[in-house]
Amino acid sequence: MGGPAQVVTQRRAVAGAVLVTAAACVMAWTLAYPGAALGPALARAIADGAAVTTVGAAVVPALDAGRYRDELARRATAPLVAASALWLVAELVRLVLAAAEATGTQVTRLGIGTAVDFALRTAPGRAGVLTILAAAGVCAVASLAPRSGPASVVAAGLAAIGVVGHPLTGHLAASPWGGVAVAVHALAAALWCGVLAALVLTVDHRGQWARVLPRFSQLSLVCVAVLLSAGAVGAVVVMNSPADLYQTGYGRVLSAKVVLTAALTALAWRNRASWLPAARGHRATAVRSRARAYAELTLMAVALAAAATLAVTG
Repeated sequence: MGGPAQVVTQRRAVAGAVLVTAAACVMAWTLAYPGAALGPALARAIADGAAVTTVGAAVVPALDAGRYRDELARRATAPLVAASALWLVAELVRLVLAAAEATGTQVTRLGIGTAVDFALRTAPGRAGVLTILAAAGVCAVASLAPRSGPASVVAAGLAAIGVVGHPLTGHLAASPWGGVAVAVHALAAALWCGVLAALVLTVDHRGQWARVLPRFSQLSLVCVAVLLSAGAVGAVVVMNSPADLYQTGYGRVLSAKVVLTAALTALAWRNRASWLPAARGHRATAVRSRARAYAELTLMAVALAAAATLAVTG
């Protein structure tokens, strides 16, 4: 972990992300009303945000040069443990809320047997259990195993499994192409957003930004291309007509997500044209680089909250 200044930066970044995600989730729920419940949407948004950060913290050491990779892995350990632990708790809450909704029972009156039946006998329940096990596995590996190449690969693999678990049983589960498309879309988004979040939480000097940002830029290009392609396939499968984009709650949230993704892509391209050369040439301070990253992460948090609300919108 970094020094006191780095810890303060991490805490501020996390607090800001939580506030932005919660506010964005409320706005997305308003667009979806009455097709979505606010509680499950918030739980999904928090779980997805933690999952994305977990993926990023597991993958981010691979972006640094070989002799610096171990240092970045050590810096990423605390964020990885914290994010995976939050993901685990949020997924447990999410599973309980889903069981209560599916059985028409109040959460306070949901019995353990009913929750277990939901978890083991339904596709969404089994997806939730898979995700919980993945989050727990990442947390265990990050907490108990030394950060090494094999441990990082295992953590990243478990996180990826957890990320694709729910999309495969969501709105597009009945369509083989749609299910695969939304799973690929979710994984690409997790890599793009999560690695940038991990960079903010772990990188604290301009020399390191100069090394890792070019590699992140290359990764983000691939992620954006995959994300847009897979998202388009998923939208075509689930929408019956263009009018659904404004006549239904699902369509309104989807429209907002498309606008947010377009704005985020434009901002990322602008940063690639200006921030990347400055960072590569050591002309951008760490403070300036973090400010640029915060701008992208704010839009990412809003888009992820919209996606979370979309997933629970009927």
